[in-house]
Parts: sequence; structure tokens; C-alpha cells
Amino acid sequence: MPRPRKTRHIRFNPNVYYFKPRGVPMRTLEEVVVAPDELEAIKLHDVDGLNQQGAAKKMKISQPTFARTINAAYKKIAEAFIKGKAIRFEKRS
Repeated sequence: MPRPRKTRHIRFNPNVYYFKPRGVPMRTLEEVVVAPDELEAIKLHDVDGLNQQGAAKKMKISQPTFARTINAAYKKIAEAFIKGKAIRFEKRS
């Protein structure tokens, strides 16, 4: 039985929930879904300029967990860019 997932502290709430390639109808696009904790990790690290240690502390998770979270987000975004997929930001529950 896996260990229960630790609650992440997420403060960022985006204004938009979708990005898609220009000129391509939505009905023809595949999409990748970026979770709220992945989006928070990108914001803290790349926009706010925090290092992984500081960003992990703000999210109240360990640095290795933060590293896995941000790497998963980067992989999803890279896949969308390279393969022309839409990016959907999952709403917080």
C-alpha cells in the first residue's frame, strides 16, 4: 500500500486554464494536463526565482519531492510544445 500523499500548499490561482497552438481547432488537439502543484512549482522556481530548496519550503514538501514535481511539469510542457498539444491547467479542488 503506497504512502499517503502529503498536502501541498498552493497559493497561485491562474487566470487562464488552457493554452493551445494557434490556428488549430480544439477538437483536433490532444492535451496534456498540468496539475496545480506542478504549476505552483514552475511559478515559484521560474517566475519567482526561488531555488528548489526555498520553493519546496513554501510548498511544505521535501526538496526531492519538489524536484520530481517540477520535472514532471517540464516534461508535460515540453511534450505539448514538441508534439503540438494543448496544455490544460487542472483547477484546484
